[in-house]
Amino acid sequence: MPVLAPPAERSQDTRVGAPAWREAALAMARKAHRVTDRCGQEAVTMWQPKDSVRDPHVVRHVCRAAYILPWRFHVEMIEGGGTLEKPPPGEGVTLWKSKMKPPAWPARLPLPLNRDARALQTAEVVHAHARGARLAAARLCRAQRQIDGQLRQLLRQREATDRGLSAVRKGLLINQQSVKLRGYRPKSEKVPDKADSALMWEKEELKKMKRKMEKDMEKSEILLKALASCHDTLVFCCKERLQAVDLMNQPLDKVLKQAGRHSWVNLSRAPTPRTQGLKTPPPDPVGTYTPGCAEALDEAKRLLAESKETLVEMAKNEVDIRGQQQQTSDRVCASLAQKMRETLELKERMNMTCGLMRGTVHRCKKFNQEMYITRGLIKGPLSKCHLETREKLDRPLVRMYQRHVGTQLPEATRLAQGSDKLQRHISHMEKKLNELLTTRKNLAWNLNCKKIGHDVDYTVVRLRLRQRHPHVCYEQAQRLVNDWDTRTPPRSETSCGPEGSARP
Repeated sequence: MPVLAPPAERSQDTRVGAPAWREAALAMARKAHRVTDRCGQEAVTMWQPKDSVRDPHVVRHVCRAAYILPWRFHVEMIEGGGTLEKPPPGEGVTLWKSKMKPPAWPARLPLPLNRDARALQTAEVVHAHARGARLAAARLCRAQRQIDGQLRQLLRQREATDRGLSAVRKGLLINQQSVKLRGYRPKSEKVPDKADSALMWEKEELKKMKRKMEKDMEKSEILLKALASCHDTLVFCCKERLQAVDLMNQPLDKVLKQAGRHSWVNLSRAPTPRTQGLKTPPPDPVGTYTPGCAEALDEAKRLLAESKETLVEMAKNEVDIRGQQQQTSDRVCASLAQKMRETLELKERMNMTCGLMRGTVHRCKKFNQEMYITRGLIKGPLSKCHLETREKLDRPLVRMYQRHVGTQLPEATRLAQGSDKLQRHISHMEKKLNELLTTRKNLAWNLNCKKIGHDVDYTVVRLRLRQRHPHVCYEQAQRLVNDWDTRTPPRSETSCGPEGSARP
């Protein structure tokens, strides 16, 4: 049976439980209340930005009004007395109807749509990378096309310069042909003159032109190799970037137009300080615009500027050399034409002199024949029986006259003296006639040499005018030079006299 305790004395505290037990329960309740407040506050602040935690000593609507005040549109005065409302600067969502622009809200905890958000972020990163790769590929492709265009221009200019160089080399062959042809003149016509000096001057000028054009060809060849290497580098970088945009069917030219950068479209255009479109991204080794791409584009810009300067210089040199070569050839042809006119003038004068000498020779021959007839008449007949009576010295009248001393007739003596004097005159006339004939023969030979020299100079001028025609190529002129036998000396050097001269 239970033992009944004696009734306690009535006190002031009517609670039955022990104080320690009650204090323990109250402490547990206070602890639970503090934990509840703390966890609730932390749970609420987890879903709010840091700057949105309100002051517990301020009324809630006042805190909210102060918190959203920076979000509201700013009112600005404009000319004319009107007002203009503008959203505040910075990132955020513009609410035009509410006239507010709240900033972006970075949550501290993953939201319920965290998986979708992460997927969207990943897609955005991939799309941003693809857009960057597409933009870089568009820039590289445009640079590649510009380098291709510059390569084509350089190749065309090299072809034009090569044609000019071939014309200069053909001019050297024409000069060599002219010198060889003039070597076939007679020896009397090979006296050095201004035409020979003009040919030597032309040869030196053509050599200078040849060296200048060869330097241009070497410089353009080095530049062509550099452009080809840069083109290969741009193609490789472009193919690398295009691997990330295989599924994007937007044209690359449209990408450059959307970027709004004219300096990206044309490498030769200098970037303006006030750009309206996207800025050139800094090189990133792990990004779409790598240092290799930046180096390739910089090299393309440098080569583009250098190639333009080279093209202008090569075109100017080609035009100058073509005009200079034409002037040089015209000057040589003018010298040869002047020499032909001088030769023709001398030939006409010598021809007139030869005609006058021919008349003099005919008169001298006729006079010599008359002198021979006179000598025969003076000598008389060969037989005594042919003498006339008045010529006989034994006729009676002469015999009677010669009987006296000192009365010898001088007829025979005077006849002998006259015959001897006439013979001496005939001999002198024959010498003069031989001298006239020799002089006339030399004059005729010199006239023939002048005619040959004139024909050779005319052949040289005709050959030069025919060979310098653009339809005559370098190989044809070279074959013409190679067909000549250089071991055969000119004909004038093998001749021993006037009879040995002949035309080439």
